[in-house]
Amino acid sequence: MSNAQSPILFLDSGIGGLSVMQAAAKIMPHQKFLYAADYAGAPYGTKSEAEIASRVPALLGRLAERYKPSLITIACNTACTIALPHVRAALNLPIVGTVPAIKPASLMTKTGVIGLLGTNATIRQPYIVRLKDRFAPDYIMLNHGAPELVNAAEAKLRGDTVNLDILAQALSGLTNQKHGDKLDHIILGCTHFPLLMEELKHLMPEMVFLDGADGIARQIERLMIDNKTPPAQDGIPKHHFITSGNLEGISAYKPALKGYGFAEYAQI
Repeated sequence: MSNAQSPILFLDSGIGGLSVMQAAAKIMPHQKFLYAADYAGAPYGTKSEAEIASRVPALLGRLAERYKPSLITIACNTACTIALPHVRAALNLPIVGTVPAIKPASLMTKTGVIGLLGTNATIRQPYIVRLKDRFAPDYIMLNHGAPELVNAAEAKLRGDTVNLDILAQALSGLTNQKHGDKLDHIILGCTHFPLLMEELKHLMPEMVFLDGADGIARQIERLMIDNKTPPAQDGIPKHHFITSGNLEGISAYKPALKGYGFAEYAQI
């Protein structure tokens, strides 16, 4: 494929990366996207570091060889905190990762107490500690692993009713900690979580919830410009959704996926 025909590839364990792809589509409306959901390897948040560090680069290598993307976005915080250096070492392509919005939260907090919701694998990574030490050294950051929100987001996209009790329990994992009563910003450190933004705001209307999707989208746009890569096509592009799982398994998602511009579906 030529650059003009090459898509931007997004990878996540499931549909969480749609929150990043949607932000990119707003500023690059003529760009074609290829979305890869690694349902055969999901969930990443409960996998070991060794499993993710081997699986993600190998999968992206196969996808890059087959689809010739112009840029790859690892739209998964867990995969990025573990596998991003391995992917960049293995592939000669621009690679964009996802970073929890610790810096914006530190710049915006009034109380000096911020929270991070993520998967268990994400919040235990030394990378998170380094980000906190770099951008919020003088602030308190409370962490809580909430893998159940991944399932809640997946269920929402299938058209199921979101169980607000599950979300409330996840939030209480932050607010019940020492200094939790002073929280004023909560970072959504998993790309699945912004898909539940409406429900989270309903439960905590005074809280500011932050995610990194807009910043990631701007970085994608900058790299495309720097590499002189033109949009994939004119007009309204039809995006391609691929999965490592069974195609029948995404049937329930298709009504929602249509709203994201997907017109083609395939198995990896």
